[in-house]
Amino acid sequence: MKHLKIGAAALCMVVFSQAKSQKTAVVGKSDEPAKCKNIREGKFLRQNYPEGIWYMTIKDNIQTEYFNNGKDFIKSTLVFVDDCNYKAIVLEKSDKNDPVQVGDVFNNQVIETQDNLLKIQSRIEKNKFEVIYVKVKK
Repeated sequence: MKHLKIGAAALCMVVFSQAKSQKTAVVGKSDEPAKCKNIREGKFLRQNYPEGIWYMTIKDNIQTEYFNNGKDFIKSTLVFVDDCNYKAIVLEKSDKNDPVQVGDVFNNQVIETQDNLLKIQSRIEKNKFEVIYVKVKK
């Protein structure tokens, strides 16, 4: 994970409300093999994003993304195909103007990890993007 660019399409699961690009510098070696199971539970942030803009929790195969200082959310169920691949199926959302719709299915793959960083590739229909999550250490 040298220099990674995070971009998002209009319907991107993890950044749908903040479709901005940013460069993220990660120093060090990637985990070999990738620690894919780190995505299964915890609290996640995005590098260079204040928690008030976006954060996510995952527990018991339910992913909830919070926006607008926690006032808005998108809740999805996670179906793991294997340790590194999973589907996120949108169950409910609070913001009716958000382009993500209930029933949307995002195909996600953990493609690289380094300590508490997880690089995820997400696909919906023909849109594909990458994002880096920072798992909050307890």
